[in-house]
Amino acid sequence: MTDHFRSRRKFLGMFASGLLAPAIAPSAWAAEDAAEAPVDEAAVRIVTKADEIRFPRDSFQTEIEVQNFSDGQPGETRKFRILSRGNENTIVLTLEPVSERGQALLMRGRDLWIFMPSVSQPVRLSLAQRLTGQVANGDLARANFAGDYTPILVGTEVLDGINAHVLDLTAVDRGVTYAKVKYWVSEKDGRPLKAEFFALSGRLLKSCRYEEFRELAGRVRPTRLVMEDALKKGEVSVLSYSNMVLQDLPERLFTREYLRRLG
Repeated sequence: MTDHFRSRRKFLGMFASGLLAPAIAPSAWAAEDAAEAPVDEAAVRIVTKADEIRFPRDSFQTEIEVQNFSDGQPGETRKFRILSRGNENTIVLTLEPVSERGQALLMRGRDLWIFMPSVSQPVRLSLAQRLTGQVANGDLARANFAGDYTPILVGTEVLDGINAHVLDLTAVDRGVTYAKVKYWVSEKDGRPLKAEFFALSGRLLKSCRYEEFRELAGRVRPTRLVMEDALKKGEVSVLSYSNMVLQDLPERLFTREYLRRLG
């Protein structure tokens, strides 16, 4: 058995045994209570606009480099290519490390599978499961805050000199990446500024800052995300986005059958 094959089998085994721990543990859900709350239309508009700034509404492709740090020291670097069709269908292709090239995540709605060239059948995953460093599968595969959370506008704050709306987001069901999110959005231009992600227990898991706004795919967007572990001080992942282009992606790409052929 080659080292390349062993690496893939080991990675799959970690998923199957749960060694790659999910960001939030399965538990009773409070989505029913959230569904009964009145809709905060202003909050929905703010979150929807911020979603459109983060990523195009239409089909697109982009590349992401994830650099992990521990106590300021650089660690593992991974590179991915994202193919997204609307808010519901996404493919995440691993480009680096080379030993895992050909591995792919497929998201349809909130259903997620991993495909590996050395394994005949796809494996079902959770959006909350850790992909690398501070990055969960859902952080790359699904970025639809407006569709995944019920938002409430709770106030305003000044964040780094910027007047910001502050919103509380509650997950609509247990398939969402995080149970709750606290979200800061610029009052002036609707840009996302910061997010804090919580477990159902209320424990803060990690924070994210949206930085380095530049034009990508015809609109000014955040090109750098800094995700910091709230439980392990000094554990940080930096996501850098590049080569984002609008691209017509047919529905047939986002099927298990198609990804099997790619493998």
